[in-house]
Amino acid sequence: MCGIVGYIGHREAYPVVVQGLERLEYRGYDSAGIALYDGTDVKFSKTKGKVADLRAKLEADITTTGGIGIGHTRWATHGVPNDVNSHPHFSNSGDLVIIHNGIIENYDPLRQELISRGYTFESDTDTEVLVNLIEDVKKNEGVKLGKAVQIALNQTIGAYAIAVFDKTKPDEIVVARLGSPLAIGVGEDEFFIASDATPFIEYTKKTIYLKDGEMAVIRNHKKLKVRKIKDDSLVDPYIEELQLNLEQIEKGGYDHFMLKEIYEQPQAIKDTFRGRMLVKEGIIKMAGIDDNIEKFKNARRIIIIACGTSWHAGLVAEYIFEEFARVPVEVEYASEFRYRNPVVFKDDVVIAISQSGETADTMAAIKLAKKQGAFVFGICNVVGSSISRITDAGAYTHAGPEIGVASTKAFTTQITILTLIALRLAQATGKMAESEFRSYLQELERIPGKVEKALKCNDQAELVAAQYKDAPNALYLGRGYNFPVALEGALKLKEISYIHAEGYPAAEMKHGPIALIDEMMPVFVIAMRKGHYEKVVSNIEEIKARSGKIIGIVTEGDTEVKRLADHIIEIPETLEPLTPILATIPLQLLSYHIALMLDKNVDQPRNLAKSVTVE
Repeated sequence: MCGIVGYIGHREAYPVVVQGLERLEYRGYDSAGIALYDGTDVKFSKTKGKVADLRAKLEADITTTGGIGIGHTRWATHGVPNDVNSHPHFSNSGDLVIIHNGIIENYDPLRQELISRGYTFESDTDTEVLVNLIEDVKKNEGVKLGKAVQIALNQTIGAYAIAVFDKTKPDEIVVARLGSPLAIGVGEDEFFIASDATPFIEYTKKTIYLKDGEMAVIRNHKKLKVRKIKDDSLVDPYIEELQLNLEQIEKGGYDHFMLKEIYEQPQAIKDTFRGRMLVKEGIIKMAGIDDNIEKFKNARRIIIIACGTSWHAGLVAEYIFEEFARVPVEVEYASEFRYRNPVVFKDDVVIAISQSGETADTMAAIKLAKKQGAFVFGICNVVGSSISRITDAGAYTHAGPEIGVASTKAFTTQITILTLIALRLAQATGKMAESEFRSYLQELERIPGKVEKALKCNDQAELVAAQYKDAPNALYLGRGYNFPVALEGALKLKEISYIHAEGYPAAEMKHGPIALIDEMMPVFVIAMRKGHYEKVVSNIEEIKARSGKIIGIVTEGDTEVKRLADHIIEIPETLEPLTPILATIPLQLLSYHIALMLDKNVDQPRNLAKSVTVE
């Protein structure tokens, strides 16, 4: 949510900053802006709309020279999306320039205080309040920019990642973070600033991820200094070597990142269990689990906290953990968990799931659980992310960068790693026979190949999409392990096509949603031969009796549902707990093709952000 890019060094800043903003478009935004310093003055341009609109406006309005630059993509919080509310923002004197991700919660009293001191405001943003607060501190305290930023931030409440510079001292950029990610790329006589490492991976592999409550003063030709915002103490920053490469964040011949990421799932799943699952030896090796196995074995219950697609993966895990390890599981929306005064015991294990590792609600829920004494295990995809730092232990999914806003490979790799954990726990507690344990390892090893086979339904999914692209509503039904897949399928359709869709347990259809079914209602039914097959067939009969359009996601060779459904899409057979990984593939493809046919922005759906770093 929002994106920051900055550069200071020997290159022209503009190409670095504008390309960086394009790399961060996946985060979701509604306006963009850039400020450049050319040694004489600050030139800037900002606009509502896309980075392409900004590029055209900027290159027409100003010269693009200068060795210092900051850029921003904004997702509106305070104030509507327009040119005035876009970043960067200037202080009243025009000397200080700032870009900011996050929310300053006490901006209104700060604004009123600054107005009483003679400050004026052009925008509706909390960011303009912050830059003027910094200027006020700098002027009245007689301090340098870095110290002024520190003092000002100690007066704020909320979350932020900021980059600010002073045109009267144009050899430094001051950055800080609290609750919103910020990475610093360290090059030869140059520094890069960004919300994540993607904007600068071709320039340097050396990266510092600022921790919460840290700030840095970045100077040309000088050593980087990192300090604690609270007490000004020096921090020895850890420089990480990036494993990311340029090919991973490009489309690689696909029309959209979403489609590329759907097709990356076989490899992503394989990468997630590689080195952790030794099939011939009958072993699962996961350091985060092995080092804390007693906490898992003695857990009173497992609480899974997550948001969105990650929450759906957690729902699948609830079925898996309870069946494999016979431990009670509760799955909570992180946003609800943090506000409802939950009962958390010291012998609970909390599993927090987040693709980005920066989800604000999930981070707040983690802090609450830790405060109440629970052991917290994190699952995320982004190395060095906040959740990977604040949890007691954890595991990465190794899905590779997910650029499309609508998560696809995150879902299947999260289910993969949660399955590994459940199997390891079942083995450790003796709740699963060794022969059954080994059969699951063998089948899990076959899953990437079966996902590849499931992806061959793409043409069939496109044909079905053409039939139902104009439907105003859609219903998704599943039972048992595949009820969460129905929720995930409906979410994907909503996210990228803007068609209203709902997911339901198939048996609940009779308790309300059946009233909606008529000849205009497509109903996507996940009907695997495993599990509750006969019950799902009965539900299909009820839909057919009311003229609903039935699209069945079925096991290869199915004849019963084929007889009843208007369309079927077949996927390979597997063990029941692993069916969600395969069943979600055609639903992802259906959503993709429907959105494409409706001329929607598949990778950047309206109003959504990839990394939700504010409430």
